[in-house]
Amino acid sequence: MSSRRLQDKVAIVTGAAQGIGQAIAIRLAEEGAALAVADVSLDALSDTVRQIEDAGGRVIAKVCDVTASASVVELFTAVTENYGRLDILVNNAGIGTAPNDGFDLYQQRMADRSAQLHKGETPTVFADHITDMQDEGWQQVVNVNLNGAFYCCREAVRVMAAQGVAGSIINIASTSAVSGEGGVHYCASKAAILGLTKSLAMEVAARNIRVNAICPGPTNTPIMANISDEWKQSMVAAIPMGRIGEPLEIANTALFLASEEASAFTGQTLMANLGTYLA
Repeated sequence: MSSRRLQDKVAIVTGAAQGIGQAIAIRLAEEGAALAVADVSLDALSDTVRQIEDAGGRVIAKVCDVTASASVVELFTAVTENYGRLDILVNNAGIGTAPNDGFDLYQQRMADRSAQLHKGETPTVFADHITDMQDEGWQQVVNVNLNGAFYCCREAVRVMAAQGVAGSIINIASTSAVSGEGGVHYCASKAAILGLTKSLAMEVAARNIRVNAICPGPTNTPIMANISDEWKQSMVAAIPMGRIGEPLEIANTALFLASEEASAFTGQTLMANLGTYLA
């Protein structure tokens, strides 16, 4: 295809082993970008690498713990050494739950309270989450979702600024950032991503580096496995378009923001959520 939108561009996608990250990496590669895919395990990245290579794309895979700034520096160094430049960063690495965050108790309380309501009873169960969240549960989600994005943004700007690249940084947030639906640690970390996006966009606009965010709604990814069937059903019932999203739909949104077609977009949040929240 001669008109590939990202021909000669280099992109990093974190959390690229599955779900939205995998779909974004493959979609960017289809449009001509050379990819660096990162996750916490090389074995986990093998399917993503295979799909990109089978389609004739260029890709390197790197282990990266986004919660460790030194690991992030190693990722970006490897990319510049292999490809010589960086044009696109997609901060996708994220988690919804962590050990000792009380999420299992939260879901059980939600189910118990819902059962009482369905019986017409005055509920005696309260769906508190914060009361059972331990420090390490809170910190792990915030470390991955927020600190990881910050570390990667910092390295991307350093590289792009040094090279004079008019780059694109895309942060994957969540509709939970604005709706408040979900774990308190998850919602807080994703809301912070939107603040990071806006502030950084203003900071680096003069360098022609664009920074935008995507807020997916409920999407058919492995992270949904951590949510009870009852909660999933209630999600679908509340979605105006009557279904959950697919990773490819988020990938197409990221492709737009990465391309020159989005040259006027910076500091913006695109709600790819099937109408679950109207900005």
